[in-house]
Amino acid sequence: MNFASPLQLDNHFVRHLPADPEQRNIRRQVSKACYSRVQPLQFPHATLLGWSQPLAAQLGLSPLQLGEARFAQIFSGSELLSGSEPFAQCYGGHQFGNWAGQLGDGRAINLGEMRDVNGQHQMLQLKGAGPTPYSRTADGLAVLRSSLREYLCSEAMHHLGIPTTRALSLVATGETVVRDMFYDGNPKAEPGAVVCRVAPSFLRFGSYEIFSARNDIDSLRTLANYTIARDFPELPNATTPDADTYTAWFDTICQRTARLIVDWMRVGFVHGVMNTDNMSILGLTIDYGPYGWLEPHDPTWTPNTTDAEGRRYRFGQQPQIAMWNLVQLANALYPLINEVKPLEDALDSYRNTYEREWLAMMRRKLGLAQAEHDDKPLVEALLQSFSQTETDYTLYFRALARFDASTEVTALPIALRSTWYDEQPGTNAEQATINWLQRYRERLLAEHSDPIARTHLMNATNPLYVLRNWLAQQAIDDAEQGKLDKLRELEQMIQQPYTAQTGKDHLAQKRPEWARQRAGCSMLSCSS
Repeated sequence: MNFASPLQLDNHFVRHLPADPEQRNIRRQVSKACYSRVQPLQFPHATLLGWSQPLAAQLGLSPLQLGEARFAQIFSGSELLSGSEPFAQCYGGHQFGNWAGQLGDGRAINLGEMRDVNGQHQMLQLKGAGPTPYSRTADGLAVLRSSLREYLCSEAMHHLGIPTTRALSLVATGETVVRDMFYDGNPKAEPGAVVCRVAPSFLRFGSYEIFSARNDIDSLRTLANYTIARDFPELPNATTPDADTYTAWFDTICQRTARLIVDWMRVGFVHGVMNTDNMSILGLTIDYGPYGWLEPHDPTWTPNTTDAEGRRYRFGQQPQIAMWNLVQLANALYPLINEVKPLEDALDSYRNTYEREWLAMMRRKLGLAQAEHDDKPLVEALLQSFSQTETDYTLYFRALARFDASTEVTALPIALRSTWYDEQPGTNAEQATINWLQRYRERLLAEHSDPIARTHLMNATNPLYVLRNWLAQQAIDDAEQGKLDKLRELEQMIQQPYTAQTGKDHLAQKRPEWARQRAGCSMLSCSS
């Protein structure tokens, strides 16, 4: 049934792009279409577990207006907003470096589009609301643990200032879903849930790859033209794109992607599954699956159990993987441009933008106000020292902000030592850290650093709170038992990640030893 609400859906995507003519919701290959019409499942016992007050205000809607019960029905998909024409998108992608063919929204159903209070168009999408033609052998559902993680991390990334899809709500379906968390032959029934995701667009690199791979250039051009007119109106000839427009568009994608990855590296975020179908055309962080946050700094770490052997998507390789993914997108867009050189130039712009922005970002992390020729070796020496001491990536930079450059470095400050997981790393490791601090002090003195300004810059760049996996897992454990206090605490914490919050010291601590190998706290699967 349709439910009237303050939200006015306009279904722009549905009106302007080719639809799948098949009306039956059966698994199949979908050709010459950007989407298929589907209906969410009914969850009569759905209950609201959480909702983002900032995002709800931006959308002009909240449970306070509609009532929690009705809100849960709407954002589980059980009742449709007036004007909604639900659909699932068709796309392909490269997964772990291999072309996977058609993928699509296998457990995501788009409700429609609306304008927020700022006039920005937003797509409302339910994840876990039932099967679609793209579900392959899956059921289109989601479990509470993965849904809670996506709900929290979407909003955490937003408040960290990182481009991302958002999450409006977390709804328990009142039903169970069978999942084999680590694909090891041990399936079990778990509580089901639905997340309402929100973004200007959920189009991905794979949305364009699928048409190019099928040599369906007409559909490729139609989708590209729609995207440019809708989401990149500032480009030349955006309403009637030509080869130069497509080139400028790809260059913009390259630069947005570069800045996104720099932000990931700034806060120690590891996406975990950077397939081309998980790369946003808008440069947003999209699809929160087996993500994680660096605790001990380790550039080889990946949170994804599927990637445990090859470590393709490890923290330190994210910039290179983004480049690889952009190459695949360049190949897909080539039929629209028919020249290699402009695409190569745009890829060069990714590389140059990333290197420039990364170093500028690291200067801010260190509170350096001026650029000097030896900044990169200084940064690299610091990161290398981290591996000797298992240094907590988040806490170290917050501690370093309190470093007193007015006195000689004769011993390691206690605040910095407290960020080490290895409490006895050896004399050489400790001396290496002291040597680096001496270099850092000299650098600060050379630029006549203002300690107050430096501390302010560092604390505005380096978060105090991040959504550590063990914190999320504690909230999951409780939520599965019907207890939501930890979820509420994390909802509040993530909204002010750079500011110390009263009574929240326990949320800005190193990973406890019990969480080192615990499922959900260190390694996760794509179903996590």
